[in-house]
Amino acid sequence: MLTDMVRLRHAMTLISRWRGAVLSSEGHNQVVDIFVIGGGINGCGIARDAAGRGLTVTLAEMNDLASATSSASTKLFHGGLRYLEFFEIRLVREALKERETLLRAMPHISWPMRFVLPYHKDMRFEGDTPTSRVLNLVMPWMKGRRPAWLIRFGLFLYDNLGGRKILPGTTLVDLTSDPVGKPLQDRFSKAYEYSDCWVEDSRLVVLNARDAAARGAQVMTRTKVLLAERVNDVWHITTEDQDTKETRVTVAKVLVNAGGPWVKDIIRNTVHINSSEGVRLVRGSHIVTRKLFDHDKCYFFQGEDGRIIFAIPYETDFTLIGTTDSDHEDASVRPECNEAEADYLRGFASSYFKKPIKKEDIVWSYSGVRPLYDDGASSATAATRDYVLKLDQQDGGAPLLNIFGGKITTYRKLAEHALEKLAPFFPNASPNWTAGVSLPGGDFPVDGVATLIRELRQSFTFLDAFWATRLIRAYGTEASLILGDAKSVADMGKMFAATLTEREIVWLMEKEYARTAEDVVWRRSRLGLRMSKAEIDELDIWMKNIHDDDGLAAAIEPVRREAQQ
Repeated sequence: MLTDMVRLRHAMTLISRWRGAVLSSEGHNQVVDIFVIGGGINGCGIARDAAGRGLTVTLAEMNDLASATSSASTKLFHGGLRYLEFFEIRLVREALKERETLLRAMPHISWPMRFVLPYHKDMRFEGDTPTSRVLNLVMPWMKGRRPAWLIRFGLFLYDNLGGRKILPGTTLVDLTSDPVGKPLQDRFSKAYEYSDCWVEDSRLVVLNARDAAARGAQVMTRTKVLLAERVNDVWHITTEDQDTKETRVTVAKVLVNAGGPWVKDIIRNTVHINSSEGVRLVRGSHIVTRKLFDHDKCYFFQGEDGRIIFAIPYETDFTLIGTTDSDHEDASVRPECNEAEADYLRGFASSYFKKPIKKEDIVWSYSGVRPLYDDGASSATAATRDYVLKLDQQDGGAPLLNIFGGKITTYRKLAEHALEKLAPFFPNASPNWTAGVSLPGGDFPVDGVATLIRELRQSFTFLDAFWATRLIRAYGTEASLILGDAKSVADMGKMFAATLTEREIVWLMEKEYARTAEDVVWRRSRLGLRMSKAEIDELDIWMKNIHDDDGLAAAIEPVRREAQQ
């Protein structure tokens, strides 16, 4: 019975989206204000900000939302402690201020974490950083080592640049007596402990897209931009539905290129303009292992080669270790964590942990490409993480805004600055508004998660602690909407695996643009860590049948005919 209701509701959702597409396809009769290429965090953040200012917005993503860089981060809202060594003071200050702004807006998918930074005398700078050059000049006997006083000074700046109100400051930890020292080798006797925040990166993207759509934006996933050309002071953008291969033209006043790793390719091969700006593709790889320690704090490890990695509690039963920094030559080549990178991360972390990490301890790995602005840095690690916005308006024609670089922590500020760049073209747009405005499901206090979990279990007594916690951490105050009138597990419809049910899948398909099992178990969640290949395949087949059902096609056909008339 539930599946029949699913088919009907999903049909209505598809009809609604198709009607939106029909309106957009009337290209020459309706001009949208802004067309955004790219459904990563920068593209969705800009779309949300612009829609909230009263502008008409269309966004096209050629794959799923957050299908590239934005789902392959280290999943931190952080200032970037090591960026201080490169004198990136503006970036670090902005990111530090943003941590708490973002935390208040999405306490279900972001939360404070404490980071333990063990110290030993052989810690060194990575390569030729500005700080290492100064130190080598005034203290040549250090020979590239990081002194303890310098680390403490950096943490002092980290504590005070951003004006903390929620997150606690740095403390000194005695590793010989504190539980966080138990997993570490005995040679580490002291550490510094500081604050940053966790974030569910791909959910952050989806929630921005949802909020953009709720404010009037049209979000088109699996829709590739084939061509964008300036015609009479506007943009004509030709898109292709990746499933049906149908094409249409949308007319827009402004084009925003937030293509991430493909930003340069879009400039050259989609927009067909010459530009001297470049992007440096840097691959960051991570491994996920079995749980390596029994507390909820993270580790910040510094290597004798100057590099740093994190070891972070992950999805309750695992540990996330990363990241690497390697140049990646071609955006079209899918990034993967290769054996050498996995071995490097294992060896690096094993130089700190008492128990070495074996190859068989790795349960999953992932890799993403960061599209950094090419500032000519000598190494991938040294390349700037700051964002650069370049406005192109050749011969006074329709504006093109290209987005280079950026980090997940500063996505909201990047969006504000993008709209500042575009303000002359939209004098009637509303002012900045996103600071302090909750994302869907985030309308509760920062310290309110435990209360929400308790109330959810009281209302839906069939939920165990793991299931209720997972739902609140994913959906916040919207978790009860997904559960609806369910009184038992049976009321949730088909049970797939790892507490994933038909009702939740329906929500993800109708509200969050999910189309495949991969969208669900590796981006909307990380339940793929708890599911077998057979279970994931079963889910994929079920979702395909729901989406491709003949009844849905029949329901949508009248709307298709309307579009052709």
